Amino acid sequence: MKTWLVGCGALTWPREMPRAQIWEEIAAAGYDGVPVGPGLGTSQEALTFCERFGLKPAPGYLAGDFWDPDKEAGILERAVLQGQFMRDVGCTEIYLGPGGFDAYVTSSGLTRRQLAGHVRPKDMMTDGEFAQFASTVNRVGEITLSYGVRSCFHNHVGSVIETRDEIDRLFELVDRDVVFQGPDIGHLVWAGADPVEFCQDYAAEIASVHVKDIDPHVLAAGVAEEWDYGEFSSHGIFAELGEGCVDFPAVCERLRQADYGGWIIVETDRTTKPTAFESAKISRDYLKQLGI
Repeated sequence: MKTWLVGCGALTWPREMPRAQIWEEIAAAGYDGVPVGPGLGTSQEALTFCERFGLKPAPGYLAGDFWDPDKEAGILERAVLQGQFMRDVGCTEIYLGPGGFDAYVTSSGLTRRQLAGHVRPKDMMTDGEFAQFASTVNRVGEITLSYGVRSCFHNHVGSVIETRDEIDRLFELVDRDVVFQGPDIGHLVWAGADPVEFCQDYAAEIASVHVKDIDPHVLAAGVAEEWDYGEFSSHGIFAELGEGCVDFPAVCERLRQADYGGWIIVETDRTTKPTAFESAKISRDYLKQLGI
């Protein structure tokens, strides 16, 4: 059985907190690494900063409006820079964030952020937009793979690809030799998908994983009342691992059966705990209980 590295995203911490303090707390909570990207400076600066806290560089993000042909050239330029950066810090994966929270207005006149958690078929992208999205991420995947870095599509509630139907539709169009899966398990559940079934169906494509838990009571209330993304978040949709409704033991078992060997990234966007450190420690301790 392969050993999994466990990273922690920094979104839980206040933005005004110094990065050094955040990373010190991530290390103290027992994590192996933290996501990195060019925003940290050069690849050597990022490596030096990681080493300072005994952390490893974990996969970062390349987000974009992949469905918009006017954005394609800029996205491909960033793919070169980020592919080089990830290679130079020793990461073999990068997440592709689909974007579109406020930029994409559906046929109903509402944005995807407003429709978070209660997306209808008519809110999906058009056939042409799906085709453009697939074409762009294929090119991104080719670019990053030339640097030894796998591009992993990352589903996200409130983005243009949230539901299982939308993910499936995209993966009917992409080249699976150059575009991989980097699922967010919590966002799958929030969007109404079965994460165990997802990991079974896409076992061969999953190259990196994000984990967060979901409060089932907040989920049910928000779907019924058609909250937007911010309302879900402010009501406490995100739970620490083991305190929500996600069946992580079953998810992890599916990944082990598939001989998964990538990163597990904990990312609790917004916590109801007193501090981000407490949140991070609870989730890390839970994964240790699962043998991770």
